[in-house]
Amino acid sequence: MVNRIVGMYFSPTGTTEKIVQELVELLAADFKCEKTYVDFTLPDVRKEVQIFNEDDLVVFGTPVYAGRVPNVLLKYIHTVQGGGALAVPIVLFGNRNYDDALAELQALLVEDGFMSVAAGAFVGEHSFSEILGAGRPDNADMEVVEMFAENIYNKLTSDFKPVAGQLLEVGGQYPSKGYYQPRDRKGNPVDIRKVTPKTSDSCNNCGLCAKVCPMGSINPENVRELTGICIKCGSCEKKCPMGAKYYDAESYLYHKHELEEEYIRRAEPSLFF
Repeated sequence: MVNRIVGMYFSPTGTTEKIVQELVELLAADFKCEKTYVDFTLPDVRKEVQIFNEDDLVVFGTPVYAGRVPNVLLKYIHTVQGGGALAVPIVLFGNRNYDDALAELQALLVEDGFMSVAAGAFVGEHSFSEILGAGRPDNADMEVVEMFAENIYNKLTSDFKPVAGQLLEVGGQYPSKGYYQPRDRKGNPVDIRKVTPKTSDSCNNCGLCAKVCPMGSINPENVRELTGICIKCGSCEKKCPMGAKYYDAESYLYHKHELEEEYIRRAEPSLFF
């Protein structure tokens, strides 16, 4: 019996949040039960331990970074205690591919004591771009979420019996074959790991970028200074009201333009039951 639906998500630009929240709302209406959310995008929330039990259904969402679950989240995910709760792992990718991210997230949750009952990979606007997956998830994506919720509800109200430790067959593989590696036209690796955002003169020092940085890496007293790592999540750049945050590294811009040119087609969600 499902007595509570919980939406957990890491969502620097709001795309993962949109899918998770819509799915939770639909499922809570179907099951006529309590719903709650844990947004672990900001670092202080990731200091809290989340504990679940067999009466919970948890929709757990992360974006896809380089074809994987963001590696900065791995330690946190393993602090979450499933306690036999049902889980729906969700990943959001920027119109390229989700590669091994969904298989990895599902496996991590099962290792934490969850029982996976369905899984989905959805499309959101890419963190690097306003062209790649622009405006997504859109209305068509939300219609898929509605169908997804209906199928989950039908499965869980049938004679289905979840099995502890069992993995659904989903796209990708776990353990992963590695991270997605961008390359230039000569086949040489393009490394953007050390790229950091710049701040233009249009900055009015409102401090919003420091508040929304999921790594807590922007100095609120001097927003031009990074005090930690940058994961290229796009939060500071896309949420800045003055458009003052930007990237100008040649490697980053090359990779961004390459993605925008190669992945212009509309990628579609993938659902697994």
